[in-house]
Amino acid sequence: MQRHQIILNKLQEDKYVSVADLCEQLEVSAVTIRKDLKRLENKGLLFRTHGGAALENPYISDRPVNEKEKVYVEEKLGIAQKAASFVQENDSIIIASGTTVQALARSIQPKGSLNVITSSLNVALEFLKFECVDVIQLGGQVRHTSSSTVGHYAEAILEHISCNQLFIGVDGIDLDFGCTTTSLEEAMLNRKMMEAAQKTYVLADSSKFGKKSFGKICAIDDIHHIITDKGISPAVVKKIKELGIELTIV
Repeated sequence: MQRHQIILNKLQEDKYVSVADLCEQLEVSAVTIRKDLKRLENKGLLFRTHGGAALENPYISDRPVNEKEKVYVEEKLGIAQKAASFVQENDSIIIASGTTVQALARSIQPKGSLNVITSSLNVALEFLKFECVDVIQLGGQVRHTSSSTVGHYAEAILEHISCNQLFIGVDGIDLDFGCTTTSLEEAMLNRKMMEAAQKTYVLADSSKFGKKSFGKICAIDDIHHIITDKGISPAVVKKIKELGIELTIV
């Protein structure tokens, strides 16, 4: 069927399609589009999601940080280097956990004093070589997969802190559902970090868009700035800009 081929072609281009957009493009009802998506999913050609469909499985499982470090290496480095350019002398910043923010920690070369608050053990170790950097390591239970702390003690420290910027990595960005991570405890800690920061940067390679995981961190419009790579689809770029979120593509 020609309509099915149009849907699949759009999926190949944008990685994600919404029912509303397909209705407008194909001039058919939402009921018709949902039936089309169900038939295509039954053939193993796509994955249905809330309000649309994705080319890849949108649901993400937890993986160890040493595995994540091996994928999208160049993209993460480019994102990290761009994010590092937003850090200024005398800033107080929060850095969450994940491979992209670890790359950020390696990319920051402080020329003056800097306060860094982090839940990531690996991030803290990166900054110990700089005498001008004061590091506050959030305490609590250590997650083996992310080498980072979570829990009440980490959240309690953040209640006494106010920072310029927060840099977080995510496991998924769904423009309807929001930003997610595989751990609910980590998601809760990330929300506390957002409350303690004036501006939130999300560092995410383009593979994270159209995906979601178990723990919701925040709605998409709670974010101030997204830094990603050029693999992001034009359709997603358009929607992010319509939401008034700053977007940097490296």
